[in-house]
Amino acid sequence: MKIENEKDVLFYEKQRFTQVWLWVIIIGVFTFMIGLLLFGLYKQIIEGEQFGTKPMSDMGLVITTVLTVLMAGLISWLFYRVKLFTIVKNDGIYVRFYPFHGKFKSYKWEEIDKLFIRKYRPLLEYGGWGLRYGFEGGKAFNVSGDMGLQVVSVSGKKILIGTNKPSQLEEVLAELKQIKT
Repeated sequence: MKIENEKDVLFYEKQRFTQVWLWVIIIGVFTFMIGLLLFGLYKQIIEGEQFGTKPMSDMGLVITTVLTVLMAGLISWLFYRVKLFTIVKNDGIYVRFYPFHGKFKSYKWEEIDKLFIRKYRPLLEYGGWGLRYGFEGGKAFNVSGDMGLQVVSVSGKKILIGTNKPSQLEEVLAELKQIKT
């Protein structure tokens, strides 16, 4: 991804969903679903036995299997492609949760009332990782870990940006004199 005015970038972080447990769940669930449907296809179409107590038509089973395979591929591809970009420049913070954001969202220093690094609880505060809305208000952009940059705008909106480089980010913000608690 091309970043405009790269020389102005003081902090850059790109994160992805790389947690092994997440991929085990995704691959495991889809493998089970597809395996079950393929077994059903074999039993019903090849062996001629009805699959289940309320079986679908043969065509319904074929269509369901094909759609499940396509959906599994699409969801897996999407998780693979998702990236969280965080950039700090002299004029503010830029965040992009690709492919959901077509361009960077900017938070200019003058729009920010509070700004600090904090530990958070992704499951309890936001219901998990991703582009999330908090149970007590606010929005989170996160893909892993439990450290984030808490931004509170002058209008009171809360945004949490997950980071795997909290000390580097805090150091840059301190140099800019932008830590605001």
